[in-house]
Amino acid sequence: MNTETTKLNSKIESKYSENWLPVKQIINGMIILDSGEFVTGVKVAPKNIFIMDNGMQQNTIANLRNLYNSIDYEFWLLIADRPVDIDVYLSRLQILYNNATNGAIKKLILQDINKANLFMSAEYNVVDTEYYILFKEKKIELVQKKLHNLMSGLATAGLQSTQTSNNDLRMVLDNYLNGGEQTTFGTVM
Repeated sequence: MNTETTKLNSKIESKYSENWLPVKQIINGMIILDSGEFVTGVKVAPKNIFIMDNGMQQNTIANLRNLYNSIDYEFWLLIADRPVDIDVYLSRLQILYNNATNGAIKKLILQDINKANLFMSAEYNVVDTEYYILFKEKKIELVQKKLHNLMSGLATAGLQSTQTSNNDLRMVLDNYLNGGEQTTFGTVM
């Protein structure tokens, strides 16, 4: 048995999904696979076309159709939910509450804190929905060209987009590997 086969068998027998995924690392907004290929793409800001007038709706749809028809490589359209994290907002509210001297202002801030805590409870399950177009490529030069073409085509359709960040890609992997279940890990401050 060669070392490559032994390594593959140990990966398959592992109880952790990270050990059998072909992911070497995530860096510079790209997933680098064991094969040396890059997986990256764009994150598209959501836009509600149903509040536009009919002409703008049709223009946006036509431009998206043109973009999709111009893509001559395999790509994936992904929709992922990211839990909303308002801990920083809650911390700022708590500081404001602690520094407030006026009773009426303290009461208003406390109402905001309680409302925020209510929204973050399991009953509401507040999430941000994020949209991605991802692709796989072997050559880094083609990665940059494809990213540019995607962002230009989306801009023509009136949509804002950015290259995926390392954090975006980790969240997408986590979302799909865990079946959309939110993982909670302790945070060290």
